[in-house]
Amino acid sequence: MTRPPTAAQRRVIDAADPVTGRLRGTEAQLAALVRHGLAFRHARPPHDHFLTPAGHRLRDAEPVPPAPEAPSASGVFAARIGGEEDPPAAGPARVREVHSAWQGLLELRRMTNPDGATDRPCGWERAHLVQAAALALEAAGHVPAGADGEQGYRVRATPQPEAVAVREPDAAALRACSVTLEAAGWQVGEYTEPRTRDRYLLASPRRV
Repeated sequence: MTRPPTAAQRRVIDAADPVTGRLRGTEAQLAALVRHGLAFRHARPPHDHFLTPAGHRLRDAEPVPPAPEAPSASGVFAARIGGEEDPPAAGPARVREVHSAWQGLLELRRMTNPDGATDRPCGWERAHLVQAAALALEAAGHVPAGADGEQGYRVRATPQPEAVAVREPDAAALRACSVTLEAAGWQVGEYTEPRTRDRYLLASPRRV
C-alpha cells in the first residue's frame, strides 16, 4: 500500500467482522481496499469482501475511534483467555456469542486456507495466537480462570514463535484442553515447569 486509506475506508476497515473480517461498504470503497491489498473479493457467490492479513494488521495497529453516531460500546468479541479482571458475564448470551464466533472462524478457515480446509488454523489465527487458542477452548466448553480463582485455564503468549502456553491446575482438565486443541488443528505438547513442577501445554497451529 502506497498511501493511508481515507477516513471513509478506515471506517469500513474498523467496522469489519472481528473474526471473519467480512466487510461492508460501497463498491468504490471495497474496490479501493482491494487495490491497496487490504481486502480481497471472495471467488464464490455472493462474492463478499474480507480483510487480508495486512488489513487485519492495519486495523489492530491503528484502531479507529467510532463515529459520533456509533454506540459507545465497542461490540468487539474477545475470547476468554483466563484471569481477566473484568470478564464478560457468563450465561446463555455468552454461549451464543462464543458459538457464533467459532462458526465464523471455521468459515474464515474455509475461505482463506488454500485448500479450503477447516481442520487447521488459518492466517488470522497465526496472527492472533492467544485469542485463537482461547476461542477453541471456550467454544468447547472449558472453564477459564477467574481473576482470583486458581481453577480454570489460562492462555498466554510465549517467547517461542507461533506457540502459546496453556495452564490449568487440574491435571484432567489440562489433558482435556490438549484434546480440544488437537481436534481444533493445533500441535500440542505437555511439559513441566522446572522450578514449580507444574504441568502446562505448549500449542502451535498445525500447518498440514
